[in-house]
Amino acid sequence: MTAELVRGQNHTLPQTRLEIRVSAGTPVVAGATLGDERGTVHGIEWIAHPGSPQLPGLEVSRQAAADHRLAVDLDAMPAAVHRVTVLLALPLEAGGPVRFGAVAAPFVAVTGLEGTEIATFTLTGLDAESAVAALELYRRQGDWKVRAVGQGYAGGLAAMLADQGVTGAAELARSIHEAVARGMARSVAPPPPRTPDGDRVRHTAAIGDPAPPVSPPAGPAPSRPTAATDSTAGGPTAGVSTGPINYAHPRRQATAPPPPPPTAPPAEPGRPAQPVAGDATGWSMEERLYNQVWGMFEDLARTTAAYRSAVDFAESRMDQELDRALSDPRNRIGGAGDRAREEARAKRDQLTDRARQALDRDLAQLAAESAVVEPALPAAFAGWDNPVWHAYRVPMEIPMALRIGDLHLPENPDLRIPLLVRLPLERGIWVDSGRTASEAAALTDTDRLRRLAMDNAVAHAARLLAVYPAGEFSVHVIDPAGSAAAALAPLVNSGVLAGPPASGAGGVASVLAHLTRRVDLVQMAIRAGAADSLPPELDTAEQLLIVNDFPHGFDDRAVTQLRYLADEGPSVGVHLLMVADREDASAYGPVLDPLWRSLLRITPVADDHLADPWVGHAWTYEPLRTPPGSRVLEQVLAQVAAARRSGRRP
Repeated sequence: MTAELVRGQNHTLPQTRLEIRVSAGTPVVAGATLGDERGTVHGIEWIAHPGSPQLPGLEVSRQAAADHRLAVDLDAMPAAVHRVTVLLALPLEAGGPVRFGAVAAPFVAVTGLEGTEIATFTLTGLDAESAVAALELYRRQGDWKVRAVGQGYAGGLAAMLADQGVTGAAELARSIHEAVARGMARSVAPPPPRTPDGDRVRHTAAIGDPAPPVSPPAGPAPSRPTAATDSTAGGPTAGVSTGPINYAHPRRQATAPPPPPPTAPPAEPGRPAQPVAGDATGWSMEERLYNQVWGMFEDLARTTAAYRSAVDFAESRMDQELDRALSDPRNRIGGAGDRAREEARAKRDQLTDRARQALDRDLAQLAAESAVVEPALPAAFAGWDNPVWHAYRVPMEIPMALRIGDLHLPENPDLRIPLLVRLPLERGIWVDSGRTASEAAALTDTDRLRRLAMDNAVAHAARLLAVYPAGEFSVHVIDPAGSAAAALAPLVNSGVLAGPPASGAGGVASVLAHLTRRVDLVQMAIRAGAADSLPPELDTAEQLLIVNDFPHGFDDRAVTQLRYLADEGPSVGVHLLMVADREDASAYGPVLDPLWRSLLRITPVADDHLADPWVGHAWTYEPLRTPPGSRVLEQVLAQVAAARRSGRRP
């Protein structure tokens, strides 16, 4: 029976391998400290946080997220550790909440490996605090217990760490927030939260058993109906499916209006229902497909996390068994030691094989779902090779999102998840033309990387122009040295640009001044409640600025204006698409760090730099490319230009 704790209450833990699950409703930083009998933390090596997420017997998330799963193995803790304190803090994010009193009360659950809740605690009563010690696991007379703490700190993470005796708490807190900022900069933004009725349901079950629903009592529900854990793997997991993905989605009808979502064909006895396109909540097929793609993204992230966790556990258990066996001198000679090694490796292989079977089962289900979803995607969600582009017509309304690439994991590189970003864009995009650590970049010379980066930017601009109604999206280009003339040819020749590409220092200054003025005027009009008083010559369409070869041609004033556009532009319809090598701007030092972090970084070749918002995997990003010899991009731009000339409006 689950113990629902209140502040100060404790509960005996029946096992030592645990998960601590956090649901906060808003991104939070999760960490943990290890303390001695008095609770003193004896240095930074006793603290697990996003910048250093692993300690013996403990692993925390690598980034801020609304939901966390912390893996705990109390038997693997050093003997000097008598207390494990779970910490939560609000990230120092521009525009984000600065106190827990402004967000939903965080919910923390201590669970077994199979997902069964042992104790829960809802952190109510917080107000000005921006950091909180949520709960602690402590050793008392050889047994481990959990205590609900709920101690908040208005002074933030630094004050909380200082209270635990950490030397240099302020510097450590600053480094943790910097690590979180780096993680958030590379993280794909999750879709907007749904209404409670629209949440999808996650199930957990033993193999072959019916799947009873398991949902956390507070905070947002997990997003898709896969199994939560795999108890057969024997280790802490985060989403390993113990059965096939359930495509029935029993609560879907609660929010989607008529007509109902498509119904899957009847399944053969003993087989899961076949996936269908649009099998998710939503008021339209577009919204259902969008939610379905994000559900596939989360399912793949969580089932892979579970597999990796199970493999790590199998390796750790093998090492522990070998250490115990070989600690006896009698086993170090003769055949006893060899038998111990063989038995430990056999157990490791058995656990790993079970985890792989569960992963392969989930991957097969997701591959089947992808096979039916891809052909059904609208143009904004589809790759350039999708036949939907051959039937392209200028739309009458803005779509929900835009596809800017594909994501995959090394466990199955062929299973690609569309990377969809919401429209209007909430942050700018940076196409990194520098040499990254990826194998694809290492095999590509510098000049070709720069050309591919600009080709990639042009393709993204073309997609944005194509999915907006005629006249509702304008594109400006800064090309200081004119080095991107060949790549820009499709945009220039079709006549879809707002003006010729700006070159030289004068051209850079002119375009930046024009867009900065637009941001200022729109902001002033909004603040004054006089949006109808904007100058008649002001272009009210969404604006995209493509910047090539930054910082060439930029003086200090131009750099300041660019940073201003990156920070203030998206809220009033001005967006950046940067093509740059960060090393070229190294002379500016940390001054430009906020600029790079504010942009979504993508690459012109495959690179594993993006992270998901659930477990923080490093996903390989693949840019979208037009099929060899295809003129689909030119044909689409020609239709956009024709619609503009005809003055067509929705």
